[in-house]
Amino acid sequence: MFIPLYDGKPVEHISLHWATLGLIALNVAVFLFSLLFPPLPGQLGALTLGFGYVPSVANDLRVLPEEFTYLPEHLYFLTAISYSFLHADWWHLAGNMLFLWVFGDNVEDAMGHLKFIVFYLLAAIAAAYFHALMFPESDSPLIGASGAAAAVVAAYLMLHPKVRVWGLVLGRIPIGLPAIWLLGAWIGFQIFMFLTDTDSEVSWAAHIGGIVAGVVLLPRMKRRDVPLFDRDISAPVHSKNETVSEGPKRSKPWGRGGSN
Repeated sequence: MFIPLYDGKPVEHISLHWATLGLIALNVAVFLFSLLFPPLPGQLGALTLGFGYVPSVANDLRVLPEEFTYLPEHLYFLTAISYSFLHADWWHLAGNMLFLWVFGDNVEDAMGHLKFIVFYLLAAIAAAYFHALMFPESDSPLIGASGAAAAVVAAYLMLHPKVRVWGLVLGRIPIGLPAIWLLGAWIGFQIFMFLTDTDSEVSWAAHIGGIVAGVVLLPRMKRRDVPLFDRDISAPVHSKNETVSEGPKRSKPWGRGGSN
């Protein structure tokens, strides 16, 4: 388990990463709203069933019970987005939002605000579709933003492989390494778990779908003047408002069932 804390890469093209902050705020708001709905047997909330992404329903193999059908059948495809704003608990939400907070601003900086939002939503869709492809008959709703967050991580790695990132390994061991090593190991772990852990409540398939989406979409959506695999080496400082890299830059003010 890896918990990112901060990186040393300042933003260059934007003054405020409002798209990233807006997505985080929306995720938190939806989670707070979901608390108004009492849990059903098995701890699933009504919103989870109604707006989570259920592969068997998406693949026209099952039909949701009428009391949980919040969207018309012809609009069920929208759950390939709505699921990503639902979370099982505070820890699930916090983990996903932390990845988005640490890495989202730089990816947003490389794309621009609106393109970053489109990138995030397309990655969420790709994660849901790949999950449904791997488990087409699953009746368990997929929820969580980690598929989209995985795309952000993959995009960040392609943009800034040499930037030093600090985090906690196993939840307690502080470590600071270039992104190529730390995030590369994280992506390798997702692939390993996808290939070996076939009976988990964590949808590793959604993570892989997000990673692939990030790799495919970034070159097509980044600003033309933003290079891939830059050579800038930045070390994290006490605050992300401090810059240690060279040049004038503006500082910048994460189973088959259940979750991803």
